[in-house]
Amino acid sequence: MVDILQCHLFSLGQLDVWRIDLLTFEYISDDAALNKLVEQYEQSEVLVLDTEFVRTRTYYAKLGLIQAYDGQSLALIDPVAIKDLSRFWALLSNQNIVKLVHSCSEDLEVFARYGQCQPSPLFDSQVAAAIAGEGYGLGYAKLVANKLEVEIDKGESRTNWMARPLSEAQLQYAANDVFYLYQLYPLLLQSLSEQNRLDWVYEEGERMTQGRLAEINYEDAYIKVKNGFQLNPKQLAYLKVLARWRLEKALAKDLALGFVIKDHALIALAKKQPKSLDLLMQMNELTPQEKRIHGSSLLKVMEEVDLVNLPETIDVIALKPSYKSAFKAIKACLLELCEHHKVPQELLASKRHIHEYLKWIWGGKTDHAPLILTGWRREIVQSHLDGLKL
Repeated sequence: MVDILQCHLFSLGQLDVWRIDLLTFEYISDDAALNKLVEQYEQSEVLVLDTEFVRTRTYYAKLGLIQAYDGQSLALIDPVAIKDLSRFWALLSNQNIVKLVHSCSEDLEVFARYGQCQPSPLFDSQVAAAIAGEGYGLGYAKLVANKLEVEIDKGESRTNWMARPLSEAQLQYAANDVFYLYQLYPLLLQSLSEQNRLDWVYEEGERMTQGRLAEINYEDAYIKVKNGFQLNPKQLAYLKVLARWRLEKALAKDLALGFVIKDHALIALAKKQPKSLDLLMQMNELTPQEKRIHGSSLLKVMEEVDLVNLPETIDVIALKPSYKSAFKAIKACLLELCEHHKVPQELLASKRHIHEYLKWIWGGKTDHAPLILTGWRREIVQSHLDGLKL
């Protein structure tokens, strides 16, 4: 059971917040302890979650530790020692428990990979802080310092979480990440409730988890290759088979895409379409290692290209003559709304938001509505954007 030592209660406004100088915790490394912990967590209203992982050359992150805290029991769960975490993963979809996280995009990848699940309902404190007016993109340590006046040691952030045994410094660092987040929650909750924006946070949480459990789309891998818009349909056909091959290779070897072959090398291959190993070896865009390891395979892959059913060119609306003026008009409109509603520009008027909106407008509004015209954003911007002449 969790033992919290040297705790000090101090007042922050109308809320009491616990500050600690030293934490002890339960280290969960076997099925019996995990089952007992899960039984307790199933009765909780809020569960703080965090993960520690290692990712250098791999496609998938290597999960080294899971931290969880419900305000009573702080646990560090060892996924290296415990092979079956299914009961714990089931907690993440329990609709009676709010899952509290901070800047969770990488954690969501981990949950999808190892648990085939996503947390719901999801409350991301970084998003919540931005919506509440605390600042956009605040790191955990900065948010804790601002709201709780506690300085967190981040010295173990680059540590090897796959090593065993984990050091006391590593474990204390990991425990701090969930303990203070639990203390932040009521403060953020109060601020959001006063502004009638709590629903916004849960809406963002739902959006962040969408699509993360979908099967990998090998056929569309080429769309994500940098500078693919430079290619004509025939060249894109080559890029399509090359990008699919690279993704398959990366997954089979658990390598990051760039450690199989770099984007610019795929683009060069798609443009030059070498027909022999000699011609491929003359290409400066490929490293000697890429040529040596993958040269023959790349030539074979390019023989599979479908030159009958060519892909459409990748439309880059930013190259259209009217893009700059339309972008400027939309941005001015949105910035005014950001100021009026006290919403961070990055949440409402980012370049990506404007780009998606213009693409949807100029594409005949045939696809799904862009993000900016959904949920709480739509309530703010719909009538104002409709009034613009683009």
